[in-house]
Amino acid sequence: MRSPRIGARLGSGLAAALLVATGFAASAPAALAQAPASAYSDVVPAPVKATPNAAVKFTISATTKIFVQPGPEAAGVGAYLGELLRRPTGFPLPVVPSAAAHANGISLLLTGADPAVGDQGYQLDTSADRVVIRGTKAAGLFAGVQTLRQLLPAAVESASVKPGPWTVPGGSVLDHPRFGYRGAHLDVARHFFPVETVKRYIDEIAAYKINTLHLHLTDDQGWRIEIKSWPKLATYGGSTQVGGGPGGYYTQEQYKEIIAHAASRQMTVIPEFDMPGHTNSALASYAELNCNGVAPPLRTDIEVGYSSLCINKDITYKFVDDVVREIAALTPGKYFHLGGDEAHATSDADYNTFMAKVMPIVAKHGKTAMGWHEVAKAKPDVPTSTVIQFWDTKASNPAVAAAAARGNKVLMSPANKAYLDMKYNANTPLGLNWAGYIEVQDAYNWNPATYAQGVGESAVFGVEAPLWSETLKTLSDIEFMAFPRLPAVAELGWSPASSHNWDAFKQRLGAQAPRWAAGGVNYYKSPQVPWRTPVTGACDNPAWAATSVYTGGALVSHGNHEWRARWWTRGDEPGTTGSWGVWEDLGACA
Repeated sequence: MRSPRIGARLGSGLAAALLVATGFAASAPAALAQAPASAYSDVVPAPVKATPNAAVKFTISATTKIFVQPGPEAAGVGAYLGELLRRPTGFPLPVVPSAAAHANGISLLLTGADPAVGDQGYQLDTSADRVVIRGTKAAGLFAGVQTLRQLLPAAVESASVKPGPWTVPGGSVLDHPRFGYRGAHLDVARHFFPVETVKRYIDEIAAYKINTLHLHLTDDQGWRIEIKSWPKLATYGGSTQVGGGPGGYYTQEQYKEIIAHAASRQMTVIPEFDMPGHTNSALASYAELNCNGVAPPLRTDIEVGYSSLCINKDITYKFVDDVVREIAALTPGKYFHLGGDEAHATSDADYNTFMAKVMPIVAKHGKTAMGWHEVAKAKPDVPTSTVIQFWDTKASNPAVAAAAARGNKVLMSPANKAYLDMKYNANTPLGLNWAGYIEVQDAYNWNPATYAQGVGESAVFGVEAPLWSETLKTLSDIEFMAFPRLPAVAELGWSPASSHNWDAFKQRLGAQAPRWAAGGVNYYKSPQVPWRTPVTGACDNPAWAATSVYTGGALVSHGNHEWRARWWTRGDEPGTTGSWGVWEDLGACA
């Protein structure tokens, strides 16, 4: 039997020729099954089409520039890319307007892309002297940057300067999303999270091509945003939270800061004001919103279904109008989420009356309504423009199916699949379990277009991963529950259905661990996932040298990874031209 050392010592090209000449080509892949995978096969969400080219690579250096299509669209993405890369590389990476691709540059262009990319997709090409990302809109360029980010060494996520080298493997990607809406929901009402925490979460989810942040701003336990015409909503209604404590709220200026940060990450913010139920913080703030004129005490428990606005009072609709008016004026996005769920203290007749009066208020202020799937039962039917957010744990919901048949779009967030606040298992220290335990495979193994009866692909608006905060108090808590399940739901929203395969996904997901470690992101180390363990400390083994001869067991540093020689090698570069599996990747440096 042929020894693999022959091919390693002779070099890849000559070895390949010898294999073909001697008839051993067919057996070579089996002998080399553990060869390092291409970085293109590690990208999450999976691209529509990725074609590696192991013969070339591009290295970002101190003289590299970022070239952007003239105009504000590409310039904003270029500024973001520069900010992203300067921290770990220490390179100046100036952003230069240019309508053409240049050598020693990363170019972001709004011309020349394959029409298949649409408004949110991109085309990425890496050659020996440049990286070119093309799209038709800024959103596409931004998505391409997220893929480029995952092609670079994991240390690109570091907040401090690392030694590099900063190498992008050669290849090309043609990519576009399955669904235009890919959302993450964050409950800031049960526990309040400061602006910087929300902005950090935006940054983290943007890496996985999430393009919508649904902010749950009000609930029984807290009102989290300033309403100038009803000031006590925030100052009193926002003064506590689950379990007690000071609570908090966003000023309107802080809310605009969140929106602006999201926009810089090509993300739209959708505000939610849950009503007519989930309103105790409002009822406690203003007695006149109660049918009996008596304000209830503030609540810090996690019960649901006991509160309701007074449906037959005119002041209720003035209150709703004022809230929608002020928030609509601050929110550039198209949608306003009315909640509408778990209104158990509201009779069916009163619920119908409320929705019939409130839907026109949303439209009057220039927004399109969204609501949890209970709004589908309202009579008369809600407008077909209303987006129904499905959170049921059962696949059969006749009201939702009927709404889809009428023409309403359905946003898929089944609680037993997509709710990130559910425990992973019985031992998870955070979260609840009323919808069941959701391990990573559970979060991944469902199809948004077939999950709910009567809701086919053409009726699906997109997917969203809600994260409720009854048990969450810190950014670390948020991260632990969101990662790794948020990337799983993100892939359901972006990647073609034909690519969905748990065995392949868990490998790609495992490759994210060194990135999260480098970026300081907390995550649940699911036993279902083969996590790639980052090497602790710096890459302090000798740097790989093309002219050196290495024997089995020798350790080198290269491309911000540690590598072990599997057998004799000379000239085979770890991770790129080592096509015969002569190097074993031991993981990224921390």
